[in-house]
Amino acid sequence: MQRGRRIAFDYGDVRIGVAICDLDGILASPLVTLSTGDRGISGQISNILDEYEPIVIYVGKPINMDSSDGASAQKAEAFCDLLESLSDKPVVMIDERLSTLSAARNMRESGVRAREAKKRIDQAAAVAILEFALAIERNRK
Repeated sequence: MQRGRRIAFDYGDVRIGVAICDLDGILASPLVTLSTGDRGISGQISNILDEYEPIVIYVGKPINMDSSDGASAQKAEAFCDLLESLSDKPVVMIDERLSTLSAARNMRESGVRAREAKKRIDQAAAVAILEFALAIERNRK
């Protein structure tokens, strides 16, 4: 596996969860939650990409349970277009079915209140996306 940071985005209509991994691609950690409607979102993302210099950018693709693409997948693809305009690094979509649901369940099980969990759930979903992407990379050997 190539050495370098990877970053993952969990795109949503209201919030975007962001996760980053270490240079060896071992540990995925929550980074930040961005507001989708923020006028400066492109600049915020650009600053994150400049600061962390990822070698790959992953974006969760919300695929329906029947494996079809819905409106959310189209929005995530449009978000990928934005990322591609901000970086020359590869932007790869990763199946994110149930990542947000599993993140929410894990938060509840760990005792985090729903009100406190909203921003953290998006980051946790981005971590799940990044962990899945890292596992795919490791298995390519």
